Amino acid sequence: MALAGGIAFALLLGNPFAARVGRISGLLLKICVVGLGFGLPLATVFSAGTTGLWVTGIGVLAILASGMLLARAFALDSQCGSLISVGTAICGGSAIAAVSPVIGARSDAISMSMACVFVLNALALYLFPWLGGLLDLNQSQFATWAAIAIHDTSSVVGAAATFGDQALAEATVLKLARALWIVPVVIGFMLFARREQGRAGRITWPLFVALFVLAAALRSLLPALEIQFDFVAGAARRGLVLVLFLIGSGLSLTMLRSLGWRPMAHAALLWLLVSSSTLALVMSDLLPSISTS
Repeated sequence: MALAGGIAFALLLGNPFAARVGRISGLLLKICVVGLGFGLPLATVFSAGTTGLWVTGIGVLAILASGMLLARAFALDSQCGSLISVGTAICGGSAIAAVSPVIGARSDAISMSMACVFVLNALALYLFPWLGGLLDLNQSQFATWAAIAIHDTSSVVGAAATFGDQALAEATVLKLARALWIVPVVIGFMLFARREQGRAGRITWPLFVALFVLAAALRSLLPALEIQFDFVAGAARRGLVLVLFLIGSGLSLTMLRSLGWRPMAHAALLWLLVSSSTLALVMSDLLPSISTS
């Protein structure tokens, strides 16, 4: 409802501060994710995160490779194809924002890839909980599927929160493990850009992931404050509702008009391949589930 309300607000009334709201929603999302860390003991985060790192790592490499091949099939330019692929593989708009300055991406390639990811990310928030219930997935199965197949952290935690508390906890840890892969991927793009262009831009590091771990460590070190930490984690879950409204309000007719059919077809087909293959692996128990219970 929050996402739909934000989209309706943007399309019917217009958002004159879309760029500023985008920065605020990104910061608020990071704050809420760190807040969720206060609800999980450090041992649980490390146990689940260790499994999540190699599971998501395999997924990131497979998605990147598939995305680059599809970009050639759709005759996309290298910048747009790279940004859509990395956005699908790691963490949507955040990954696109991190890779763009490294490869010196043009503004039209950034806006087009962002628009593609935004539309598919919004669809996932509605479709995944419905399909998860229809297919009778358990909490751990849904968490694994959502954390690997949905683009942005906001929609992963939003969809998981709709499905259940256990799904939210496990999907958050697994999604953050996936987000860590932005570091080696950005370094890889930086080295490639230096070899091809002789230069590369700055790197944006996902520091909020470290703060999430620190929050979990504080919960473990200060058990007497468990009630207060649970309150903070609960407030973070509610804060995500505002994040989704703000993200929805960032949609504009200009963004929708920027959607070329080739980039959108590339992004949609790649996302469908990722979603369906991950779902098949989860349902056949070939992907290990993580547990935070």
